[in-house]
Amino acid sequence: MHGIFVNILVLMTVAVATVWLFKRINLPPILAYLVCGVLAGPDLMALFEHPQEIHLFAELGIVFLLFSLGLEFSLPKMLAMRHLVFGVGLGQMILTTLVFTMIGIFLGLNTSAAFVVGAMAALSSTAIVIKQVSEQGVVNTTRVQMAVSILLFQDLAVVPILILIPLLAEGADQSLSIAIAMALLKGTLVVGILLSAGKWVLPKIFSEVARTRTDELFVLTTILVALMAAGLTFSFGLSMALGAFLAGMMLGESQYRHQLEADIRPFRDILMGLFFITVGMRLDLPALLGQLHWALIGLVILLLVKILLIRFSAWLFKASSLDSWASGIKLCQMGEFSFVIAALAVNNQLISTELGSFLVGVGVMSMALTPWLVDNSLDIAKRFVKQKVPDIAPETESLKGEAPLGDHVLIFGYARVGQSVSRLLKIEAIPYLAVDFDPVRVQESRSAGQPVFFGDVSQKDILKSVGVQRAKLVLLTFDDHKKVKAVIEAVSSLNPELPIVVRTKKDYHLEELYKAGASQVVPEILEGSLMLVSQVLHLSGVPMSRILKRVRKERKGHYGHMHGFFPGETTEITYGTQDKLEFMHAVSLTESAYAVGRSLRELNLTRISVKGLRRDNSEIPEPDENAPLMVGDVLVIAGKPRRVERAERFLLEGD
Repeated sequence: MHGIFVNILVLMTVAVATVWLFKRINLPPILAYLVCGVLAGPDLMALFEHPQEIHLFAELGIVFLLFSLGLEFSLPKMLAMRHLVFGVGLGQMILTTLVFTMIGIFLGLNTSAAFVVGAMAALSSTAIVIKQVSEQGVVNTTRVQMAVSILLFQDLAVVPILILIPLLAEGADQSLSIAIAMALLKGTLVVGILLSAGKWVLPKIFSEVARTRTDELFVLTTILVALMAAGLTFSFGLSMALGAFLAGMMLGESQYRHQLEADIRPFRDILMGLFFITVGMRLDLPALLGQLHWALIGLVILLLVKILLIRFSAWLFKASSLDSWASGIKLCQMGEFSFVIAALAVNNQLISTELGSFLVGVGVMSMALTPWLVDNSLDIAKRFVKQKVPDIAPETESLKGEAPLGDHVLIFGYARVGQSVSRLLKIEAIPYLAVDFDPVRVQESRSAGQPVFFGDVSQKDILKSVGVQRAKLVLLTFDDHKKVKAVIEAVSSLNPELPIVVRTKKDYHLEELYKAGASQVVPEILEGSLMLVSQVLHLSGVPMSRILKRVRKERKGHYGHMHGFFPGETTEITYGTQDKLEFMHAVSLTESAYAVGRSLRELNLTRISVKGLRRDNSEIPEPDENAPLMVGDVLVIAGKPRRVERAERFLLEGD
């Protein structure tokens, strides 16, 4: 037991070090995990005598990855992009699989093994490509839309491929057509069960769980649903990944999608990292080094053939030449699921361990080149075309079909204030998206067609999902001071230049919220009073220009003239507010008062403010700090209750 613990500790240390190193040199973490697996594998550190023992646990990463993929699946999105998805995407998948299958047969592989090679080569890296184009900010270009469409079809094609590989392994014992027919029958039954549960059971479960407002319960329920769906398909002899995908797809159209994705992501990323580490452990390093020249030849063939086939598929559907070349250059690598297919094919003895290691080695090298290829794809593509094509397309719709692509307003908290703001934004045709943590309110709003999602906006994953890095403004309307501060800090860390407007009921939170990073804080009570004063001044005959100038001055000065009030018998003072409210108090100076004969400058009153001075029944709004105070003066001071008490004692009694 002690030895296993030490080995796990060493593995985690190596993983942290390699991921850090790869991030520093701008390479994706997936490659870091693969390298970590190679280092920890039997050929080098040999941390685990039987790496396959942890492989089953690592496959849970694939389950959560497919669950996340299902959450991304959107029927409206598919219909909007059907020409590209089922046109260029389908054409690329079929052509690439057939061409590389024929290459495999030509090199002496049997049909099943050649199909595995073709399927691996046909897939591209969704994780790396999407991450790169998102960081570049070019997601709304037509060339990236084409690439995303192809990736989307590839992701959908993974599910039947994962189902087909075990059936190919059983092909020697029974008719493949019968096996496929049985799989379709089982699949139809499982899909029916899961879709029925998704329509009538899961919404009620998650609605009830969301009402508890317990993060732990929501996370546990999400994991349980994903694993139960995976277990159901596994019990029918199908892929666990299929069940996870269906479970995600069922919840992909719900108001809980962003929160589900945020909750599952830490488990998915960690387990996916473990999965790729186990893939790296399977890499036969001596064999790969012995065939390094063949691996390099295979890499060149893979890149060139995929670029040409994607270009040809796009040409069949009359796509832009520049966009076609750029998409092909972006997608010419192998993908994450290629390693999944390789591992599954080796387990089912469709391909040898040596061939699997060789293919994984080629895939690793192709993925290592991907960040550079994506960054320079447009420049390379321009060398193949003569005509000038606009680089940026004027699309304003998000690829996810939910939030506007950019320059939208984010409303966090969709109660009375949030809804009022959204109605006026809608009248002015300003795009917005709202997030709320009340499941009933979210359901009611979505039923009315409002762009509202369920989620905890203090989580950075939720903020990224709703496009905080592309928004023009964030409005926080809920009244939870600690959470508001956490959200301000999270938003500022993701987009430091983004204006943040905060609505608060308590005026004593103003300075704290400004220090946290808020651009504008609107205290509801003071702002209401300011509007009331504006009406009174207007009806009293004060010119509107002067009123507007006064309003602007008060807001710019953080409502300085409106802070503080005289308490009364009905003033509620609680333990939580006694040190936050700002009271005003009149102190009468008697003959024996310490302050008599001394000036305000001498008294040096700190942490309170002097609002005015009354002398001989006349008010002096701005008393001279150097003039001595006299018997009978009434000094009006303002500050927090305890400070006012101490100041009064000092004025009357001294230290």
